[in-house]
Amino acid sequence: MSERAEMKGRVTIPTDVDVVPETLELVKRWGADAIRDCDGTDYPAQLRDVDAKVYSTYYTTRKYNAWAKANPDEIQQMYIMTPFYNAPGSELSIHLMDHLYPDMLKVNSRDDITRWWEVIDRTSGKVVLPAQWEYSEETGDVTIHDTVPFHDYTVSFLAYIMWDPVHMYNAVTNDWKDVEKQITFDVRQPKTHKFSMERLRKYIQDNPHIDVIRYTTFFHQFTLIFDELAREKYVDWYGYSASVSPYILEQFEAEVGYKFRPEYIIDQGYMNNTYRIPSKEFKDFQRFQRREVAKLAKEMVDITHECGKEAMMFLGDHWIGTEPFMDEFQSIGLDAVVGSVGNGSTLRLISDIEGVSYTEGRFLPYFFPDTFHEGGDPVKEAKVNWVTARRAILRKPIDRIGYGGYLKLAMQFPDFIDYVESVCQEFRTLYNNIKGTTPYCVKRVAVLNSWGKMRAWGNHMVHHAIYYKQNYSYAGIIEALSGAPFDVKFISFDDIRENPDILKDIDVILNVGGAYTAYSGGENWADEKILTAVKRFVYEGGGFIGVGEPTACQREGRYFQLSGVMGVEKENGFTLNVDKYNWEEHEHFITEDCRGDVDFGEGQKSIFAFPETTIIKQTDKEVQLAANDFGDGRSVYISGLPYSFENSRLLYRAILWSSHDEENLHKWFSENYNVEVHAYVKNGKYCVVNNTYEPQDTVVYKGDGSSFALHLEANEIIWYEI
Repeated sequence: MSERAEMKGRVTIPTDVDVVPETLELVKRWGADAIRDCDGTDYPAQLRDVDAKVYSTYYTTRKYNAWAKANPDEIQQMYIMTPFYNAPGSELSIHLMDHLYPDMLKVNSRDDITRWWEVIDRTSGKVVLPAQWEYSEETGDVTIHDTVPFHDYTVSFLAYIMWDPVHMYNAVTNDWKDVEKQITFDVRQPKTHKFSMERLRKYIQDNPHIDVIRYTTFFHQFTLIFDELAREKYVDWYGYSASVSPYILEQFEAEVGYKFRPEYIIDQGYMNNTYRIPSKEFKDFQRFQRREVAKLAKEMVDITHECGKEAMMFLGDHWIGTEPFMDEFQSIGLDAVVGSVGNGSTLRLISDIEGVSYTEGRFLPYFFPDTFHEGGDPVKEAKVNWVTARRAILRKPIDRIGYGGYLKLAMQFPDFIDYVESVCQEFRTLYNNIKGTTPYCVKRVAVLNSWGKMRAWGNHMVHHAIYYKQNYSYAGIIEALSGAPFDVKFISFDDIRENPDILKDIDVILNVGGAYTAYSGGENWADEKILTAVKRFVYEGGGFIGVGEPTACQREGRYFQLSGVMGVEKENGFTLNVDKYNWEEHEHFITEDCRGDVDFGEGQKSIFAFPETTIIKQTDKEVQLAANDFGDGRSVYISGLPYSFENSRLLYRAILWSSHDEENLHKWFSENYNVEVHAYVKNGKYCVVNNTYEPQDTVVYKGDGSSFALHLEANEIIWYEI
């Protein structure tokens, strides 16, 4: 590729009617070859003939309130559960809309409430018969009769989505005034289905300048609920509770052959969030939704192609049912996927998608006033975002990068414009060097949880890579793996049940998370099929790394069901009378690069080691890091592992040690853990990259074991021929 060609392309920028000259300037400076509109903006007529692809944000479920108002029966719905209410006597009234934003939701009493609602005595777990309760339209209350005193009760009910949650989020974040609240209509239902296909055709015909229809997204919003003060109340990026309606649920019943219960969605109030081990019924519902959504999305994509346009899906918003790593997704026929890049994990969530022609990452910061304001520092956020994502790009590149929001805000920060210019050029250089080849991989690693491939890379996060404090270890390890030289797979317990031989193609299994969550697996470890398959894998030479409360499930005299493999157990009060003597720390291969105290995050309390286990780190007689032999295999226990470069190196060493491969440490390797080496043997190239914004010195080891000293400037990346 010529030097001139490398200076342009693979970049998308936002525009609006009031920034036409600025848009043209950035097309030139950033080498952009695509321009997009954003939520709350319009594409300028003056840019219709510009030499760049035009992306148009298309909303399949909103931005047409006239239709929604004319067809109130086909407005989208979601399941809501009230808080728990105590019954002090024999009667209890529960107001359904307590602590919910009134403009967003409206109780659906149009459909048969005795069939689609559920009142549950949460103390006994029994369903209250419909004859014992009624709903008042006037008060908005459900009154329950013959309640058991001092039992708790909840009501699960359907509500119409009268203000699209994403539109509401954007309106609140940007303080939009006098904006019409966009109502979410349901494309799955007959009238709206027919209308939506006609609407799409007309839109494409009316906008011949558009090259790419950017579907944002398709039909069902992830669960996003706001409280009475317009604050986020509940958010689950993978939540299915807003993908329901009697129309859909009747189809589901016909397919599975059993009656639907609201509780299959409500799940005791946990809403089947990503930390819950999914029930059979919920997995059935997901399978049904994925197939039906894919079928309908394909219909829209086919129309798009018929009209001579490309179809791109935004990875977020109304994306439920389009999990990109499932087989159903590939049947849609999309040309591209674009998603928001918050870190390395979200980058891999996009770049690992198969079945599309290209992938694109929208980098942060988004050009919104929460960052682009007087005293704000968008350059700092952009630097962190780019360097963090770059690790993952070097393992599996996306094909394009882009930005979104209000260009007018970004132009007020010239330093930011300068920095992004350098990012665009660096990205093109990376892409040209590594696209089309598989980088050198040291080991094959499998992350074992309840979701497996379905929720690869992003299972632990909300949009933009937001994660939860208590899940720091899973987030830390996934982030470390996103830019590490491993072939990473995500497997579920169901995968092992169906085919235990799946483990034959793996070197090391990782099980990470809190007890009884979908991450560690909970009751899955009570299944002898799972236990014997994993134990056999390790015994015959495989590696196992457990972090947090791996394999935790109290049964048959054990808390950690693989305590014999890991060599550690948790004292939960049942074995206090058993003496424990193994507390001595030992130096170990795994921690040779650690410069001080290892950061285990919050760690774990009350972990002790069996007599033959090697303790590497313990604090006040609580084991934090340990290694153990099991048959011909090895296991490592880590109490917690937040993301850092030092911890990434510790994990790297733990994987090599557990797979009996310490001898290959010095192969495409940097002695300084702030610096990484990525080799592309097929392309005859490798690079050394400084992941920090400080100068670094290191010794670099090549594939043949030879080495050389190297100094790198802040954030520097150097390319070499092999």
